[in-house]
Amino acid sequence: MADNKTNVMRILQQHKIPYTPHEYPHGKDAVDGVTVAALMGQNPAQVFKTLAARGKSGGIYIFVIPVETELHLKKAAKAVGEKAIEMVHVKELLGLTGYVRGGCSPVGLKKPYPVTIHESVREIPTMIVSAGKIGFQIELAPQALVSLVHAEIADIIQ
Repeated sequence: MADNKTNVMRILQQHKIPYTPHEYPHGKDAVDGVTVAALMGQNPAQVFKTLAARGKSGGIYIFVIPVETELHLKKAAKAVGEKAIEMVHVKELLGLTGYVRGGCSPVGLKKPYPVTIHESVREIPTMIVSAGKIGFQIELAPQALVSLVHAEIADIIQ
């Protein structure tokens, strides 16, 4: 795994944030997060997906939620102070975030977008998010991620 360091892993090392890398078998295409959790033998409640949305104002927001859940657009909009939000189209993802679908991480985004993480992180010792590349995930303390990306914590799922 040492030769497979992603940019996300390098950022965590620069900030001296301990993490555990995880790899899972993958093809060229993204698989859903529940499948990723199963491939890694991890509890899906601790595996999070990173979603990008656009507010009515045009602002981009990043939401990090458990893989088994769906983003609640109204709750998410309220959490970031927007009247409404909609998901960013997958073809815009790389240009906006620097990541592809299935490899989007809240760490190392192209720009420092506001990040909101689902409140369930308060109840788990560690959380797993994408390491910025399909097939790679990182496990770290939720508080470390919150601090690093200056995230808000809110109830944003259905």
